[in-house]
Amino acid sequence: MDSSPQGNSAVQNTMNATYDSQATDLQAASNSVQNHPATQSTKESLSNGPMAEKVKDQSTKTSSDLQGLKDSRTAPQQSTSTGQPLTHYHSFFYNLLSWEHPRATAISFVASVLFIFACRYLPALRWAFKVLYLTLGATALAEVAGKLALSQGLASSFRPKRYYTIPRETLEASLEDVEQLINFFVIEFQRVLFAENVNVTIAACTAAFLSYWLIKIVPFWGLSLIGTSLAYLGPLVYINNKELIDTHLANASEVVNSQASQVKDMANYHTNRASSSVKQYAGDYTSKAQGYIGSARGSSQSPQMASSKPAGASAPASGAGSAPGLSSQDFPHAPKQEPVDGTTSHQEQYENSRFGGQAVPAS
Repeated sequence: MDSSPQGNSAVQNTMNATYDSQATDLQAASNSVQNHPATQSTKESLSNGPMAEKVKDQSTKTSSDLQGLKDSRTAPQQSTSTGQPLTHYHSFFYNLLSWEHPRATAISFVASVLFIFACRYLPALRWAFKVLYLTLGATALAEVAGKLALSQGLASSFRPKRYYTIPRETLEASLEDVEQLINFFVIEFQRVLFAENVNVTIAACTAAFLSYWLIKIVPFWGLSLIGTSLAYLGPLVYINNKELIDTHLANASEVVNSQASQVKDMANYHTNRASSSVKQYAGDYTSKAQGYIGSARGSSQSPQMASSKPAGASAPASGAGSAPGLSSQDFPHAPKQEPVDGTTSHQEQYENSRFGGQAVPAS
């Protein structure tokens, strides 16, 4: 009975000694590996080698580009054609899309593309609702279980003494920043709409026209991806091939100007020719109109001369070489007696002298 505890103690001591020796051996092996020249060389190459230096250099440059892009949010000196000042987002987006800070622009481009693909292929809204209902359900369950088991809710025990609120300064700064961002888009839309820069207006018109037709065959996320790629990669292609593109643009401008001058000269030639033809036709029609007016005046005077002739001369004949069909009874007889004294009216004189004192005219 007494040997059993001693035996167990001896076994325990043996096991402890074995563990200690193994731990010592492992520690010695670890130290030997760490102190081995190959290990030291590898560690030195990883921490201070070319790869590490390159990683550190790129990390420093990336941080510098991000800080430079952040510091570029200053209001530019130039203004619009109406004299209004521009927002600090004009400088920000110009520096972003002109690749003045290439690492920051590349990070922004990759983040935008990933966001578009995430909206397309990841049910982010469903996940948000899932996280929300799981969080609220766990909180409610912990509160109810705590009140039943401990007479005190678990969720309410973690409740802060004062709820968090957004400081007024932070809120005002955020609202001011949002205001600047909204005004940036509003100002730029009006500058494009009213052709402050006609080249930009033409480019926007072309983009809208292509989008109108592409939206019929390309989904919205695809159209967003195309627009984002053009917005980021277009300036990069132009910057890397500036001389070549400027040369081709200058040649195209010369061709367009020469064609425009030819069209202008041709238009002036045809305009002058049409003007001379119109003047010639106007002169011809004026002379003809004056002739018509003169002939109309002559014809208007001839009826007046014809109406001044005697009525008998213009009476139509009843037949060829025949006299008018009139008799002596159609005309009154001339008086054959002298006027009677005391007669005052012409009618009385006519009655007294009618037919020469006869009842009927002499045959």
